[in-house]
Amino acid sequence: MDRIAEIIQEIDEFVWGVPLILLILACGLLLTVRTRGIQFRKLGTALRYMLENEEGGHGEVSSFAALCTALSATVGTGNIVGVATAVSAGGAGALFWMEIAALFGMATKYAEGLLAIKYRITDKHGSILGGPFYYIENGMGRKWKWLAKVFAAAGILAGLLGIGTITQINGITAAVQGFFDPDCANTVRILGSDTGLATAIAGIIVTVLAALVIIGGIKRISNIAQIVVPSMIVIYVALCLIVLVTHITMIPAAFVEIFESAFGIRPIAGGIAGISVVLLSTRNGVARGIFSNEAGLGSAPIAAAAAKTKEPVRQGLVSMTGTFIDTIVVCTMTGLVIVLSGSHSTGLVGVAITADAFGKGLPFPSAVSDLLLMACLSVFAFTTILGWNYYSERCLSYLFGPSKTRTMVFRWVYIAAIFVGPYITTASVWATADIMNGLMALPNVTALIALSGTVSAETKAYLAGKREAA
Repeated sequence: MDRIAEIIQEIDEFVWGVPLILLILACGLLLTVRTRGIQFRKLGTALRYMLENEEGGHGEVSSFAALCTALSATVGTGNIVGVATAVSAGGAGALFWMEIAALFGMATKYAEGLLAIKYRITDKHGSILGGPFYYIENGMGRKWKWLAKVFAAAGILAGLLGIGTITQINGITAAVQGFFDPDCANTVRILGSDTGLATAIAGIIVTVLAALVIIGGIKRISNIAQIVVPSMIVIYVALCLIVLVTHITMIPAAFVEIFESAFGIRPIAGGIAGISVVLLSTRNGVARGIFSNEAGLGSAPIAAAAAKTKEPVRQGLVSMTGTFIDTIVVCTMTGLVIVLSGSHSTGLVGVAITADAFGKGLPFPSAVSDLLLMACLSVFAFTTILGWNYYSERCLSYLFGPSKTRTMVFRWVYIAAIFVGPYITTASVWATADIMNGLMALPNVTALIALSGTVSAETKAYLAGKREAA
């Protein structure tokens, strides 16, 4: 098993090497230039559109519901566990590179949402289908259909083996175990190994709840997402603000540490210095940032394609608010809380880092802060499980054609993956998720670069029309 974990880690480091990181950043920079900084110029408009449903739009769910479905899949363990993992492995500077990737990623997410609407189709059953596979095939041309299939295959695997199931349930059960039985005094034997009783019970409960929602499809998922996701984001941000406000004098020092680590001024990891620090911080920041906000990954446009809208640019603006909320707001809050508490340097792993930071920072008894964090993490991760089931199903339909029987079989396989998730090691889980993300990002980013001219033209035409109408 140790050798398998080592192989997975080596593949992860290869996939998320300098070339892919530079490609993703270059894509965001290119789209920022070609849209003339749409994420900076039109953020206010985007936030307004986010709350205003378009009249007369064609689709399956409202733009807000589509955004919440996308957010349900992005606001998850990446915001709580992923940030902690990035900062502990790459130093506080990883947070800086996470933010840089997100700023450019907003333009990337904008382009994804725009292209999802422009190239979506309606199948013979009346269902709206869209996402990278359709803007690759219909935008770049049918000779690139093989690239669309690569994306779809990677999307299925990402849902089953990485970001959609195992990482999320692993995060939930780890938080529950840490709260109810941190010493693992009560165990039960499952899948050939001793497991904490709290982990087993939590795993079963989440699996059953997920099954009840997943069987209902996209409308049930979006109905739950647009109620639960905004509420939990507000609660979680409020908890972070309490920590930051009550420790406001420590914030400047936290920012100093972040910038020093980001540019190799402050050595980390027992003496690693210079360019090694920068590369380590950059890799962890960008990789975890992509895991969290999914800009460039190609997942969010699958949900965006279902939105009731007739304006690709409008939906692109709504889509980019997802990256703003996910990373610029939520991940920044988490990262600052961890850095100012010093919990990233304690040797703890995963959710334990964030739990330690909240325990030190919140003016509540440790049991209360642990309970609140466990609740936020559990809800975030649960909604991510639901959102990624929808993404994976759409990938499956594109790759093999629509089939109710095939879809139902896949749903049960997906549910089985949720069940086994708690019993896989944390390091292997995150490395596997990173690999699948990279395999999705490569074809999607290639398409975004190839279609950047289309994005630019659509943006100019829409904004020019708005000025004339005004």
